[in-house]
Amino acid sequence: MKTSARLALAAMLAGMLAVTGCAYNSSSADVYNADQAQREATVRMGTIESVRAVTIVSNNGQPSGLGALGGGAVGAVAGSTIGGGKGSILTAIVGGLAGAVAGNAIENGVAKKNGVEITVRLDNGDLRAITQAATGEVFQAGERVRLLSSGGVTRVTH
Repeated sequence: MKTSARLALAAMLAGMLAVTGCAYNSSSADVYNADQAQREATVRMGTIESVRAVTIVSNNGQPSGLGALGGGAVGAVAGSTIGGGKGSILTAIVGGLAGAVAGNAIENGVAKKNGVEITVRLDNGDLRAITQAATGEVFQAGERVRLLSSGGVTRVTH
């Protein structure tokens, strides 16, 4: 494979990985999707009982395989440029394996974000726990908050 073809393949795979990382699913109380905008929400008032830091994983702990596949391909192309003949094949294999491991680790890292689990005692005495992405908004026990609920989604806000 010519060097220009290898570079083109590597650029294409890197582009595919970049586009996959652009998928944006937010569990932040500050982000609404188009279907949620201009919809009526039920508002309940309550007092925060506790706040706990959590990690939110968008891929349910199961990588799609694109990170490993893309990383493996890029690593194999990069590895094949080292050495010649059988050495080139060996470095392509090693590069492919290393790239697959690195790509998988990157995909798993991108899928994780910081979140908070907020336990709220509603004014009627009921206890609710809501998990949402951590934003600049800081919640503390004893604070009065609003629970906004619509379409099965509940957010905690001040």
